[in-house]
Amino acid sequence: MSELLRQGETLTQVNDGIELIQNPAGLAFGTDALLLAAFLRAAPHAAAAEFGSGSGIVSMLLARRNKLKHIDALEVQPYYADLTRRNILHNGLTDQIEAVCRDVREPSREYDVIFTNPPYMKTESGRRNEDDGKFAARHEVNGDIDDFCRAAAKSLKYGGDFYAVYRPDRAVDLLTAMRRAAIEPKRLCFVHPDESHKPCLLLVSAKRGGKAGCEVMRPLFLTREDGSPTPDAARIYETGNWVE
Repeated sequence: MSELLRQGETLTQVNDGIELIQNPAGLAFGTDALLLAAFLRAAPHAAAAEFGSGSGIVSMLLARRNKLKHIDALEVQPYYADLTRRNILHNGLTDQIEAVCRDVREPSREYDVIFTNPPYMKTESGRRNEDDGKFAARHEVNGDIDDFCRAAAKSLKYGGDFYAVYRPDRAVDLLTAMRRAAIEPKRLCFVHPDESHKPCLLLVSAKRGGKAGCEVMRPLFLTREDGSPTPDAARIYETGNWVE
């Protein structure tokens, strides 16, 4: 294992028995990745792509659960593309996932499913992170949400599914970008820390060439008043499947 770890990196046990190589200075495994993987409906014969793989955790969760047949994990930053590659190798998922260092705006092949946890902050917003990779992963340095949706439309088969997790305060940007790219939103769920707080995440599934009409699902609350997971959240954490 030592040959796969780089200086400053750590190895963390996460869900589904996955051992995740992470860089404390970069992006850490979080609830957004876990929920996005659960939100995807199983398509065991589908060829899929992740737009912006980071550590590769979302692709690995989906592969471990056999929700997709094959995944191309696309990442524009060489360090994170290599981190994804090493995580895939360490977890024995090379038959199901391929790490690809490429800008998602450069179309390649067609996919049945595309999913993404894209950068959600405009380049001029927020504090400038000292780590360039972390800044680029959170800010629209390598493409904004319109770029991601247009790229998805070019690479998705007609009728293919697109999934995204995003910030609620940019919900209008995400939904209009999808529609402009002819990817029609079909399911939408707001995620709240608890019943007393505003939503912290937005999950959307969409279909390329789909008809107008979107189901607004019941909200997902993550914790109860005592800080313990709600029954819905606990089921998602334990099974990796969404509560409809």
